[in-house]
Amino acid sequence: MQVTIRAAKADLSKLIDAVLSGDEVIIAKGGKPVARVVPIERSSFKIGLLKGRITGDGPEFFELMDEGALAAWKRK
Repeated sequence: MQVTIRAAKADLSKLIDAVLSGDEVIIAKGGKPVARVVPIERSSFKIGLLKGRITGDGPEFFELMDEGALAAWKRK
């Protein structure tokens, strides 16, 4: 579907619904296509994606530093 800029301004919510339904929406200026409205791709990222795949204890963030490590860290 091709629409003018004026029509796009007037019916933006309808155009977005059309895009979400799979229609291609082209916005034209002076009869020439200048923009295409496309849906944003959804991320496939899932929380817990690596659960069970990573082994080991990892860094010990909550362990107290010894005096030497603490002194070295404070000097930085």
